[in-house]
Amino acid sequence: MPTYDYVCNSCSHSFEKFQKMTEEPIRVCPNCGQEQVQKVIGAGSGILFKGNGFYLTDYRSESYKKAAQGEGSAASVKSGAEA
Repeated sequence: MPTYDYVCNSCSHSFEKFQKMTEEPIRVCPNCGQEQVQKVIGAGSGILFKGNGFYLTDYRSESYKKAAQGEGSAASVKSGAEA
């Protein structure tokens, strides 16, 4: 369920309401009681990733993973020869 922003044109009170998309918009201000409430169009919210492991490389193709693995093993052989 989305959160909607409202503002009262009478007393300038702004508030948020968590409601279903099918519910009727709020018309009466909880602050002054006037029927001057208007729904405010917001920018929305961004995607929020929480937790560990959200990296660009998590969703690479199999061919990319194989090529990267090949480069990694070649680099370790090269560094071992120099030591």
